[in-house]
Parts: sequence; structure tokens; C-alpha cells
Amino acid sequence: MLELTFSNSTTARALIASLLCIACIGCGDDDGYWRADTGGGGYDTSVILPGDAGYYGDTSSGGEIPPPLYPEDYDDVGTNAYTHASHDPFSTFGADVDTASYDIFIQEIEAGVLPAPRSVRVEEYVNSFRYDYAMPEPGAEVPFDIHMALAEHPMGREHAQLRVAIQAEEPMGAEKLPSNIVFLVDTSGSMSSSGKLNLVQRVMRGTLDALDDSDTLSIVTYAGSTRVALTPTVATDREAILEVIDSFSAGGSTAGAAGIQLAYAQAEAGFIEHGFNHVVLCTDGDFNVGVSSDDALVELIEEKRETGVTLTALGFGRGGNDSMMERISNAGNGTYSVIANARVADDYASVRMFQSINLIAQDMKLQVEFNPDHVLAYRLLGYENRAIADHDFREDTVDAGEVGARHNVTALYEIVRPDGEVPEREGAPEVLDGEPVAGEREIDPGALVMVRVRWKHLGASADDPASEHAETLTPDDLQTATSDADLLWASAITAFAEILKENAYGDVAELDRIEEIVTAQASRDEDRAIFVEHFATARALIESR
Repeated sequence: MLELTFSNSTTARALIASLLCIACIGCGDDDGYWRADTGGGGYDTSVILPGDAGYYGDTSSGGEIPPPLYPEDYDDVGTNAYTHASHDPFSTFGADVDTASYDIFIQEIEAGVLPAPRSVRVEEYVNSFRYDYAMPEPGAEVPFDIHMALAEHPMGREHAQLRVAIQAEEPMGAEKLPSNIVFLVDTSGSMSSSGKLNLVQRVMRGTLDALDDSDTLSIVTYAGSTRVALTPTVATDREAILEVIDSFSAGGSTAGAAGIQLAYAQAEAGFIEHGFNHVVLCTDGDFNVGVSSDDALVELIEEKRETGVTLTALGFGRGGNDSMMERISNAGNGTYSVIANARVADDYASVRMFQSINLIAQDMKLQVEFNPDHVLAYRLLGYENRAIADHDFREDTVDAGEVGARHNVTALYEIVRPDGEVPEREGAPEVLDGEPVAGEREIDPGALVMVRVRWKHLGASADDPASEHAETLTPDDLQTATSDADLLWASAITAFAEILKENAYGDVAELDRIEEIVTAQASRDEDRAIFVEHFATARALIESR
């Protein structure tokens, strides 16, 4: 079998295509693959030259080849650089509980390929798993706990690893807010394939099961035409709701002349004061919903957010406008997920939707301050597109992340101690160093790190002041990595994600250690068990490229 791989370069792809043309190996099909012409109008699929979507196994048996996903489908969020603590001791970012990047991994591995490197957002891999962090008591003044851990690096690197985690509370009595849910559903022809409209319907049925009798659900569809399929209807009217859900069929072009406006109109018609008023956009990535531009769509969603109507984006099928899905869900104070299969659909309807309903914190920001006496340099693993300027940490009009009941937010740092050296890796971003940056130093002389969390309580407006809570960790808190199973897991998932991301810090030599850690925890829960299965497939693909 001849198998070629590409760098993330459109120029390289064009060059290879030119060489193929010169060599007269064959012509590119419309799906973006190059196949060798075997004569007689057929193609030998053992010669596969995909774009930057990933790395494909031997398909010479003639099996179906998944369509390619090019880098243009994803924003390149980059990789955080090491920063000298004496130059800038502050690391500031918004909380993130999205899972779409990891959902894409599941989807791609089940299709037999690796995800596009640009699709990998490290924090979304880490935060796709549940951790056994202690929760605060229901009704506590601070609705979350901060959990820190400092250990020798679980991957055996010469520096330490720091975990900073937020665990949201269980809502008192596990009660959810009265809910007014609007589904905005793409029913165009592209949604007809398996894994799209059928999974949308599954999510909707599961959501109906999770609603209380007094909650309402409405549906707007858009394709060749846009219509209100169901006005706000109480959840007890199950037969009428299910009849509409079951009636969906996909067909026609995507031309939703006023889909988003109709969805918000239904949300306003069923608006519940002090309740959860939420639009759920379900699409394979076409945003022709009646707004003239992407920026105008984001602006509209931000405006509606201020009225109390939030928005979540759910992606269906492989590919799609990943960067825009993330952007609009952020604007809507919602979450972005990709529904990869029936299990994910059921989990979203029964668990993730509930977490969105029960937000415990709005605009949550974290600022981690390092003590240069104990830390030479640090690197935040992930959260590149969640970065917030240090001086905006206490600027309460700055939008940040929303955290729901039982959510956990985990971030890992690599820590170089004063007697160590910043790792040098080919292609790594330049180390950030220089004169001390502005900003008051608040950390205790004896502390290694101080974590500050700033958030607004549910229902606060953009102008309302935020609350703040801080905790510290000292160098004496260093532990062995094996003493904390959750730290081990998060470290292994992070190392794996950086390998998939193909950044300077992803090291395939660590695959044995990653496998050791994840295999030992496979029995902890279903999500870990499923990851272990997919890891085996991914490892084989990684090692064959």
C-alpha cells in the first residue's frame, strides 16, 4: 500500500496535486481524494492521498472512504508558549465547558480516521470527562470549589505539572429552572444522511423526557422554506410534540430566510421570567438562517442574550463550520457540542442539557498568579482561544465562560522550577520573556501559585459587579503523580491531545505511558472505557503515519 501524508499546508497540498498531475497517476474526485486509475473506469483505493483531514488506513478492500475535512474547516488556535514568571506571572482565561473538539475526535475515529490537527482544542478533551472532585455544600456562598494539585510530571518530563480545577455545586434539591426550549432545526437535503436529522430527533425526544410538566418546547425548521413547526407547547402535550418531531424529513436547499428571528420570536412568546429560555441550533454547519453576515449573526445572538434568551449550537455529521459554531455558542452563553452518535445524543439530552439549565456562574474567569521565587516559567495547556488580557480580569463587562451545575473545569500547567530549564522543542513558540509587566503582585511570598476566580451569579447583568474567590498552593504541596488518579487521567488526555494536535510538545514516545494510565482507569466509568477503545484505534493510526 502506498500511503502519503501531508503537512498542514495548502501550498504543500497543491504541490502534491501538481506532481500527481505530472505523473498522471489519476484525477482527483469531487470528494477531495486522489486515487490511482486502474483502467476500465475504476480506481484503486489502496492509493489514497487525503488532504489535511487526517491519516487513513488501508482501504484496498474497497470500503467506503470518509470525505476529507480540510484545515479551512477549523480555526488554528495555536499553542501557548512558555512564559517566564519574572516577566509575566499572570495567566488569565475564561472557563470552558464545551466538548465539541473531543466529540469530533470520537466521530472521526469511528469513521476510521484521525481528527484534523486544527480541530484539537486540548481543554475540550480534558473537560469531556468527569472527575471525582469534592463539591461544595448546596447553597454555599461560593457555588464551586477550587481543586489544585502539584506533582512531578506524570509523563516523566523533567518539570512539574500543576492542576487547577473548578467543581460546581449540586443545585439545592437538584431542582432545575422552569424551562422554555426552542429547537431551530436545519432540515435541508444535506441533513438526510445517517447521523444527522435522525440524531437531532433523538436529542429532541430525550429533551422532552427531561422536561417537567410545566416546561415548554417549540420548534422552528429551516430549509427551502422557514416555518414554525411547533409553537410553545407544554411538555405534557407529548403526543402533539412527538408527532411534529417524527414528521421531519430532510430535503431542498438551505435557505432559511428568517430562521433565527423566528426561533427568537418563539422564545419570546414562551418566555419564562427567571426561567431558562434557550434556543438550540441543530445543523450540519450551514448558517443560512436569515442574517446577512457571520458578524451580524453573532451581534444578534449577543443582543438576545441580554434579554435572557441564551443559545447552544449542536453540530451533526462530519465537517461543518466548527469555528462559527463555537463562536455563536460563546456569544449565546451556551455550549457547543457535536453529536457524534446515539450515545452522545442521549447523554446530551439527559445530562448536558440539564447542566445548561442549571447555570451556577456566569462570566467565570480564572487568573493564576505564579511566584517567580518558586517558578521559573510556566505553560498553560490549552485554552488558547479563551485567553483574556490580564488587565481585564477585574473588568466585569468582559464576557467569559458559563458554568452549570456539576460541571468541572480543569486546566493543566507545566511548571519549570528555578533550578530547571525551559524545554526546547523544534517548532515551539518563542518563550515569552522581558521586563516585568504591569500589575500589582498579590501572591504571598511563601506561595507557589495563587488562583483567583471571578464570576457573576445567575441572572446578573453586564453592569452588575462580580464576586471573587482565591486560594493558594505552596511548594510543600508537591505530591507524587500516582497519588491522584484524576491528575493522572487529565495529564494523559492532555499529552494525547497534543500528539493529535501535532504541536511541538506532542511526543509519540509517550504513547506507552498514556496507554498505561488510561487502561488502568478504564473501569471507572463508561466514558473512560470508550476512550480506551478509541485510543487503541488512534494509536495504530498515529504509528502508521
